[in-house]
Amino acid sequence: MENLDEIALPDDVYFDAAMLTALLDSVRRHDSIYKEAGAVHGCALAASNGEILMFVEDVDRHHAVDAIAGQMWLKNMSGGDKLFYTTGRLTSEMVIKAAQMGIPFIISRSGITGKGHTIARKIGLTVIGRATGKHYLLFTGQHRFDSISGRTRSENE
Repeated sequence: MENLDEIALPDDVYFDAAMLTALLDSVRRHDSIYKEAGAVHGCALAASNGEILMFVEDVDRHHAVDAIAGQMWLKNMSGGDKLFYTTGRLTSEMVIKAAQMGIPFIISRSGITGKGHTIARKIGLTVIGRATGKHYLLFTGQHRFDSISGRTRSENE
């Protein structure tokens, strides 16, 4: 929490609803333990075109995020042009971890907590929640997201 002011996410990257649909489709088609057994969280690091670069499942969503962060570090991979997807709720810890990885976009099929929302707004993270199929809620970071067909809902509505 003390180093949040030092996080600077890129403002010159953009994401749109077509890219979001591509990502959600890639996640849906991806082989997963969840489809076989359930009771696990999945996290994915993806390119802006929706291509999954890494996919990790674990019973603890934090472990899945940390595994991706570790792989990014080992591969000296920047997060500035990447998307982060998780099946889990977007808590303050999840938001902070994505920002520390330098990833300006975090997407979840679940919702966001109040503290997660406050931190995401403070650091300028683009957060999309309740993302399933072609439905989603845009919570923060509208300046990086280009909606198609007016399907977004901003915090100012």
